[in-house]
Amino acid sequence: MSKDIATPLRTKEILKKYGFSFKKSLGQNFLIDPNILRNITEHAGLTKDTAAIEIGPGIGALTEHLARTSGKVLAFEIDQRLVPILQDTLSPYNNVTIVNEDILKADVEEKIKEELSDYQDIMVVANLPYYVTTPIILKLLMEKLPIKGICVMLQKEVGERISAKPGTKEYGSLSIAIQYYTEAEMVMTVPKTVFMPQPNVDSAVIRLLKRDKPIVEVIDEDFFFTVTRGSFAQRRKTIMNNLTSQLPNGKERKETIVKALEETGIDATRRGETLSIEEFARLSDALYPEFNR
Repeated sequence: MSKDIATPLRTKEILKKYGFSFKKSLGQNFLIDPNILRNITEHAGLTKDTAAIEIGPGIGALTEHLARTSGKVLAFEIDQRLVPILQDTLSPYNNVTIVNEDILKADVEEKIKEELSDYQDIMVVANLPYYVTTPIILKLLMEKLPIKGICVMLQKEVGERISAKPGTKEYGSLSIAIQYYTEAEMVMTVPKTVFMPQPNVDSAVIRLLKRDKPIVEVIDEDFFFTVTRGSFAQRRKTIMNNLTSQLPNGKERKETIVKALEETGIDATRRGETLSIEEFARLSDALYPEFNR
């Protein structure tokens, strides 16, 4: 087995060999601790019957561990300067496909059909660039891709928000959007010292396992998300005030909102963070007929 890429010495050697310089705009922070990478692949539950989709493989530190533990790896790398480096560092592995595309613009479903059609079990496993973590996760879930789940490294604070429970200060529309589709759990925290260059914040690994069907049934998903986002627009405001200012023509439809809150037994003076996902589902279903005529 070849030497791990993810050691400070080997990483420096590779960067020097290719004269590679980090691009801040791409949020490049490479992992330099093989133990952390082993832990990530363990938490992702990979086997040779699983395929892994990676986003932002960098110089291949995590990719190498994915190649060792899964059947096939499909990696999306936006930075074309890294493609020849990856072809070199990953040359010992014949089960890796690198796609030089921005994951946010890529047709991921099509790539899965092309590259991973032999696999029933597909996990997304990645050390995500911090500045696009949320859009990437939401894209993967909203496109209803045939994946089993997502196990990714991200900013600790974002991990806390994704896995937050009602009644906590971290809980918000992001918690609801992601927990609607998945069971979310923060499985490990990671100090900033295991990255090169070091980020300013600590990280965490979050595991999201897709539910067979969303946690609640709603008349209209888009409207449900509009209501949840609107309810957290200004955290200090009551649900009543937020909805009147955020829903289309909410001020003119104040009576409708009052009636929906009464019907669902939700006190108008409560704040968004105190409502469970089930309460938001009931509320959005009560409001839907009035706001979608």
